[in-house]
Amino acid sequence: MKKVSVLLLSIYTPLLLYWMFFGFGREYDAQAAYRYNLVPFHTITDFALMRVGGRIDQWINLFGNVAVFIPFGLGIPFIKPYTLYSLLLRFGLCILIVEIVQMLSKRGTFDIDDVILNSIGVTIGWCLWRYIFNINKRSL
Repeated sequence: MKKVSVLLLSIYTPLLLYWMFFGFGREYDAQAAYRYNLVPFHTITDFALMRVGGRIDQWINLFGNVAVFIPFGLGIPFIKPYTLYSLLLRFGLCILIVEIVQMLSKRGTFDIDDVILNSIGVTIGWCLWRYIFNINKRSL
């Protein structure tokens, strides 16, 4: 399972990074100001209450930011079985770097809510891995 996880994540990660920097019509605008949100749950609340965007934007922001990170929580522990805390620390550092680069490259915003939602996705994936791991352990 380790080799399969390495293969799948080595394909999935660059695709996700491409999506995060170039997807959704992201274009570099030298004149644009840096955009960021440092207030936890601000963006989540805006989308949940439909203050911004439409229904599809709501789904993409709230559920997409969770769903696309489930594979990391599920796949990484098959490669190296981290505790949830250890995995979230490592993941948190990586996603913070990605969010900062998105903002500095003006190909997105730094949004603390994205970090929160992405971390929820990793946590769901890790819980799935733990469930699968426990089932396989019991059947041995």
